[in-house]
Amino acid sequence: MLTIWGRADSSNVQALMWCVAELDLPHRRIDAGHRFGGTDTPAFLAMNPNGTVPVLQDGDSPPLWETGAILRHLANRYAPDSFWPLDPHARADVDRWAEWAKINIALGFTGPVFWPVWRFPETLDPPALDRALATLTDKLRIAEDRLHRHPFLRGDTLTLADIQFGHVLYRYFSIDIARAELPALAAYYGRLTLRPAFRKHVMVSYEALRA
Repeated sequence: MLTIWGRADSSNVQALMWCVAELDLPHRRIDAGHRFGGTDTPAFLAMNPNGTVPVLQDGDSPPLWETGAILRHLANRYAPDSFWPLDPHARADVDRWAEWAKINIALGFTGPVFWPVWRFPETLDPPALDRALATLTDKLRIAEDRLHRHPFLRGDTLTLADIQFGHVLYRYFSIDIARAELPALAAYYGRLTLRPAFRKHVMVSYEALRA
């Protein structure tokens, strides 16, 4: 049994919960962070001294924090070869796309685009937003090229790379921003929305995140 601390509308928690659901792992989730609080208590800080979510406890193992590390742990322990290959070179290829997505897409969208547009619109700086969107779009064009040739980021099946990449797209496609014409990316997002695990854990209202 997995125990997960984190609120359902945290994008990092959504990536984790989507992965857990795709792997069909028994779990319970405990609301923590933001309006739920609890991340500054001695008990929580003993699990994660950063006071951030998500945190995972897998059975009797020590708690884990940092989303990427948690996802790799679950993939190493529970995932099939199609999701997290046994071959070291194939696994490294999935992992590089997962890291690329985290660094270039998730970080390039959440802080410079989502937060000023949705969470803190009073701080919105239109020229800065335009620059952030231009940078993000340049990276999304890399995915666009991949997705013209493959149904998923790394090939023919959903992998850990898609979890790190795809969980950002619900917010990207649903907030009020100027988006470039990226038809393969839009079709990929459409395929993700057909997945029950994505719909349940990623397509979650973010209304409560308004400042």
